[in-house]
Amino acid sequence: MSKFRKGIKPEIPPLNTASLPDLIFTLLFFFMIVSNVRQEIPQVEYQEPAATEFTKLEEKSLIFFIYIGKPRAEYRETLGTKPIIQVGNGQMEVSEIPLYFSRKKFLLNPDEQERMTVSISADKNTEMKIIAEVENALRKAEVLNVNYSVSEE
Repeated sequence: MSKFRKGIKPEIPPLNTASLPDLIFTLLFFFMIVSNVRQEIPQVEYQEPAATEFTKLEEKSLIFFIYIGKPRAEYRETLGTKPIIQVGNGQMEVSEIPLYFSRKKFLLNPDEQERMTVSISADKNTEMKIIAEVENALRKAEVLNVNYSVSEE
């Protein structure tokens, strides 16, 4: 008997897919960790003022955003054309800001309360009166870490 047979083609072994689910879940976890999910959708148009010196904030979980500007085109029908203040995903009056941020501050740990920061993203053409009213409302809520979003010059 010979070891080699003529005319018979060898079978290709099937591809082993046992490790495929592990690879898929590894990729899934990688993208879940690396991706950034935006929780707030700005309803206002704003062009940030330019600055030459600025610092980047590190603790993203302790930053709350306030957007001030005219409503975007898709929201103008319902919100009008006057500048609005957006906190979270909703429109807010200046008088509602102290209560909102007092509640947010209450839900944090005492050491996190001191590091809580409010970032104001205001259109560069917004009247300073509105921004001053927002600042005073934040003082009433005892939120003292306030910064302004700017773009590089």
